[in-house]
Amino acid sequence: MNRLSRSQVMLLGSALVLASLLSASARGAYAMDLASIARTLWALLSGGLDGSPAQLVFLNIRLPRLLLGLAAGAGLGMSGALMQGLFRNPLADPGLIGVSSGAALAAGITIVLGSRYFPDLPRSLGSWTLVLMAFAGSLTVTVLIYALAQSQGSTRVGLMLLAGVAINALAGAGLGFLTFLASDEQLRSIQFWLLGSLGGARWSAVVLVVAIVLIAFCAGSTCARALNAIALGEAQAVLLGVDVEATKRRAVAITALAVGAVTATTGMIGFVGLLAPHCVRLVAGPDHRTVLPGSAMLGAALVLLADSVARTAVAPAELPLGVLTALVGVPFFLALLRQFKERV
Repeated sequence: MNRLSRSQVMLLGSALVLASLLSASARGAYAMDLASIARTLWALLSGGLDGSPAQLVFLNIRLPRLLLGLAAGAGLGMSGALMQGLFRNPLADPGLIGVSSGAALAAGITIVLGSRYFPDLPRSLGSWTLVLMAFAGSLTVTVLIYALAQSQGSTRVGLMLLAGVAINALAGAGLGFLTFLASDEQLRSIQFWLLGSLGGARWSAVVLVVAIVLIAFCAGSTCARALNAIALGEAQAVLLGVDVEATKRRAVAITALAVGAVTATTGMIGFVGLLAPHCVRLVAGPDHRTVLPGSAMLGAALVLLADSVARTAVAPAELPLGVLTALVGVPFFLALLRQFKERV
């Protein structure tokens, strides 16, 4: 199979993102054609908004949801590429280091126990309470796992993986206990974090997540050459002049920043970080200068398409986004396992 060049991957990725954006823009409980969407965008740019139902639906509901989906998919896809490059394993996923689980556990604690033990939080943080607490939980878990992975002055990737598995199990147990304590209303809120959705998109959160993912992407792109060297082995990377420890710290911090921000606003969306990088490597090879941006674009397209299906498959109800990505991701993951089994 001929590999695609970097420019071809960028062109193909841009086309996929544009096609998924157009498809997701038009589909939904309130169907819109592309012509009306174009008129709404032109009215927005020219200051000619008239408050029609189509304009209100698109600008207040659909557009923030689309932008959040773009940012979420890009952040998860790029983070998956970073983790797979760091672990040197295409089966790695951002969820391995417990960032998503930490965010979900912190959100669950806030939902179930917040009103009892932290009654002043909603008054001081307002509608940002859950988002900020979930983000704090993801960063706390990242710091804990990184500390546990330290051994003799270096970061052991194997220890980081084991610590992530343990933290994921602990977070799962904690969420299970919280669901036992929760009321019916609190249970519905917790389900949002466990199953994932873009339904909570609002402009303030969208601006924050887009800004964080852009910063994470720019920082992650600087790791590409170092990850290419680490793919040869840590000893060889050191001989090539790569600061391996600094690269590990940077990759973990960027992943925590991007996945923490995404999970805090959308809940847990699994397997995007596994699917996107592997698909890009299949068509473009292992060069992280191509894999990182390609994974971001493919991840964005996957989340937008999955959300489009979630909004329309059982309309007017909405399927959980995390369920759809898992339905696609689990068979893909099992196929990868079979491929590795045949190689051994």
